[in-house]
Amino acid sequence: MRHQKSGRKLSRRKEHRKALLSNLAISLIEYGRIKTTSAKAKEMRPFVERMVTFARRGDLHARRIVLSRLGNATAVKKLFDEIGPQFVDRSGGYTRILKLGFRPGDNSPMSLIEFVAEEVDKKPAKKKPSKSKDKPVKAAVKEEKSAAEGVEEQPEEVEAAAEVSPESVEAPVEKPEAAVTETAAPAAQETAETGAEDDTSARPEAEKEDEKAAPAAQEEVAAEETGAHKAEATTGEASDEPAPETNGDPAESEK
Repeated sequence: MRHQKSGRKLSRRKEHRKALLSNLAISLIEYGRIKTTSAKAKEMRPFVERMVTFARRGDLHARRIVLSRLGNATAVKKLFDEIGPQFVDRSGGYTRILKLGFRPGDNSPMSLIEFVAEEVDKKPAKKKPSKSKDKPVKAAVKEEKSAAEGVEEQPEEVEAAAEVSPESVEAPVEKPEAAVTETAAPAAQETAETGAEDDTSARPEAEKEDEKAAPAAQEEVAAEETGAHKAEATTGEASDEPAPETNGDPAESEK
């Protein structure tokens, strides 16, 4: 029975398998990605990631261990100088395997293995708010959205005011004159009303004065009439006296 024997033999002996894995690891470090069978990629992945973990340490002892496993100084230098620092903030999972289908001929499943080049940003885990606090949070979000919409509408109003045509700019200038005329009209009406009130108040006084002056005028007219009658009477008496006789001499008549 095959107990306590993990891993794949890959149809090779132990020494051949170790050489195969080290060569695949050197090729992956040199080119960043390689294409191989799915079984070899799955078997190589833990071996390469262990080497990257030593590279993250970066000390001399780790460098000597990796050199003893790979046996290539240039690959070790690149691993410790370039690849290791990229994964300082990443704890495991330095490679990915992408399946490519089947190889024509023997129909072996093929895969692409490569280093993960994505930079990982450590972010604190977000705590889910409790159900009791959901409503205040939603209300705050709605208020923020409404405030943002109002701020966005203000520049649109400013732009619309800036794009007003000259005719529309001249129109407000004429409005003050109309307002002046409108304000002047009520003022004129008020003055007319006050004048009419003064006239109405002055009329009774004038009528009273006319009533007082009427008897005096009648007396004056009566006096004038009596004086005229007296003058007519005197003129009538004078006309009744006979005229002096004259003999026809002009001198005597003149005398």
